Order: sequence, then C-alpha cells, then structure tokens
Amino acid sequence: MLKGLLAKLFFVVPLFFTPLASADDRTIQDEQGTFTISGTPQRIVALEFSFIDALAAVGVSPVGVADDKNNERVIPSVRAAIQPWTSVGMRSQPSLEVIADLKPDLIIADAERHTAVYQDLSRIAPTLLLKSRGETYAENLESAALVGIAVNKEQEMQARIAKHKAVMAEYKTHFSNQDTIQFAVITDKGMWMHGPASYAGGVITQLGLNSPIPEQTEKAYLPTSFEQLLKVNPDWLLIGAYSEQTVVDEWQKNPLFKMLKVSQSSRLVEVAPELWSLNRGMLAAEGIAKNLEEILAN
Repeated sequence: MLKGLLAKLFFVVPLFFTPLASADDRTIQDEQGTFTISGTPQRIVALEFSFIDALAAVGVSPVGVADDKNNERVIPSVRAAIQPWTSVGMRSQPSLEVIADLKPDLIIADAERHTAVYQDLSRIAPTLLLKSRGETYAENLESAALVGIAVNKEQEMQARIAKHKAVMAEYKTHFSNQDTIQFAVITDKGMWMHGPASYAGGVITQLGLNSPIPEQTEKAYLPTSFEQLLKVNPDWLLIGAYSEQTVVDEWQKNPLFKMLKVSQSSRLVEVAPELWSLNRGMLAAEGIAKNLEEILAN
C-alpha cells in the first residue's frame, strides 16, 4: 500500500511545480508588466504604425495591420520593406474577430489605445503592450528595441538602431539653419502644433534644429488658435493637412496673417502627415530628415 501511495505522489506532485523557463524564452518589461515569449513569431499583428516601422526595419512582415482601412497611410519606405498584409481595421478599434482569424502568435499593441482590450487580445495571442501614440522620439527607439527582442531579432534591431543614429548624425551635419521650425497638423476643425515632447518635435531637435516652443513644454500636441500661432510665430511652419479645406485657409483671410513670418517669406510648407505624424519610427525619422533637407535647401 505504501509503495502504491508513493507512486501516486510521484505523478501528482510535479503538477504543482512551475516549469523551468526555456533557454529560448525572452522576458520584456512592457507597459503591462512582464512579457515572456519563446521561439520566433511567424504571424504578427501590429496595431500601430510605429510597430510596423520597427518590424520593417529588421525585415519582418506582419500578417495583420491596423491601418485605418487604408494601406496608403503606411509610408512608402515601410510598405516597400514588407509583404502585403490583412487590414484589421482602425487603430482606435481594431477588429478582434479579424485578428483571431489570422491566428497570430504575437500581437503588438499600443498602451494608450489598447489597454482596455488587452485581456481580449491576450486571449487570442501573446500581446506586447508598448508606447506608441504620444511617444517621444527617444521612447520610439526604446520600443523598437523591445520589438526586436520579441521577434527574436535583438542583434539585428540593435544594429539597425545604431545605423539609424549614424544616419541622423550625418543629416545633422547638413543643417546650419538657426531658424525656428514648427510642425503642425491641421484640419477644417483646428490646428495642433507638435511640441518638443512630440515625435516630430524630437526628430527636429535631434537634427540640431530649433523649435519656437519652449523645450520644457510637456504636452506633445498643442491645440492652437490663430492668436496662439501669432504668439509662437515660427520662421518655418510645416503643416500636415488631414482635410482638403483647413483652418489655415480661413486664417489667411485675416489681415493679421501678414504678421506671421511665414506669410512674408513663403515658408508655410505643406508636408505629408503620414510621414511627419502617423508613422513614427526609424524609417519615418530618416524620411523626415531627408524632407527637411529638401525644404531648407530652397
């Protein structure tokens, strides 16, 4: 009887032990806590544009992307580096059903947009929760490094980040302009200036260029009235329009518009909001640097 009891215990007790971590396991501190993954994910769903940029930087193609139902919102340099994907809908509200149908083995989600559906996403596949919306340029590089670990390409990602920093340093040597440069997104409803704490603002600073907004301003996106724009009065105003008619069209009719430096020097320049605002990442930043070089050369 004793021998039989010991035999039962031998088989029962191991069930109470936590399995040892595999040598291939990788643990990441993400915005939710501790995230552990093993192996190399083959079917990845990315729920923000910055994550697609990070994947493209190391040649990894996601099977699903929250592309706001428009693949052209992803910048050409990123689209060229990855294979076609299935749209999983809007970034603000991706389709859980479509994501589940793709049978992903990794989902990369945004801490600001997707915390509310994190548990639902985690039931579908391991979900890495990182900063994206409202992130700074430095935070974007940190997130890219974590994406590299998650997709089992840590060394490749570190090498790409090092290359990116060298590319940006080289671009910086091309700029000697001391004018203030401001990027803003505009619609028919209003203008939002991107301050030094925003992604685009961080890229501008990284390139050694000047912002008209104080560096200690913590808010990334600043709702801007015409009076506030007059107060900031940048030497260059780069605008990314999200509608055909915008508030700037109305402001230009105001006699005070002539008080703006950009009205006197043709330095009101329209740029692609997809590049400057939506696609935050290394490929996007290098595209912004190239775009700035072209603009300031004129």
